[in-house]
Amino acid sequence: MKKQVAVIGLGRFGVGLANTLLDMGYDVLALDVDEDRVQAVASQVSRAIHADATDEAVLRGLGIDKFDVAIVSMGSDIEHSVLTTILLRKLGVPLIVARADNELHGTILDKIGADKVIYPEREMGTRVAHGLMLTNVLDYMSVDPSYGLAKIVPPGSFVGRTLSELGLGPQGRWEVAVLLIRREREVIIGPDRMEVVRPDDILIVSGSDVHLEQLMAEARKSAREEDEEED
Repeated sequence: MKKQVAVIGLGRFGVGLANTLLDMGYDVLALDVDEDRVQAVASQVSRAIHADATDEAVLRGLGIDKFDVAIVSMGSDIEHSVLTTILLRKLGVPLIVARADNELHGTILDKIGADKVIYPEREMGTRVAHGLMLTNVLDYMSVDPSYGLAKIVPPGSFVGRTLSELGLGPQGRWEVAVLLIRREREVIIGPDRMEVVRPDDILIVSGSDVHLEQLMAEARKSAREEDEEED
């Protein structure tokens, strides 16, 4: 049976979330007080409902307590966000995820019963900043202010060489671990250090921001030197 997820609040973040969850195979209920927003997303989710999530009777009528997860995705409307979260907890939703716009909003949501509080704007800003500073990085997730996971396209100088030769791994020259390699339809988890990097591989690596940037800088330098030799 598909897991049921309710997405409450259909701004750009909520719509994107609902679409992605549906693509992942979940049964998605989308709910908003704005009828135009509901109509716009109706064909993209399992069910779209025009209703006020701060009305307890409405939530009961929807059987919200039977849902596996409820995501409160409105951010700027703090009052509605807080009231909705309180009602979801009162009605016994097993897992409540709530979006916050700032630390105070997040603290309130945490205190009133949200199981997980997310900060989309802040997280996106972090990812964009690291994407700008760490070239060749397709995506980035911060684990600590100065440490994270990065999805990288191996530069040409990596291809045909083993992870060991490249100095990758917790004990390697760069102190950057390769967690997995995505190779066409195959995913290699915890690859051996003797694994050879192939063209079109995607590497998921972890390390400090400093070490990640040093690794990428060295790769760029090697690529330039190779180009100069060919010329």
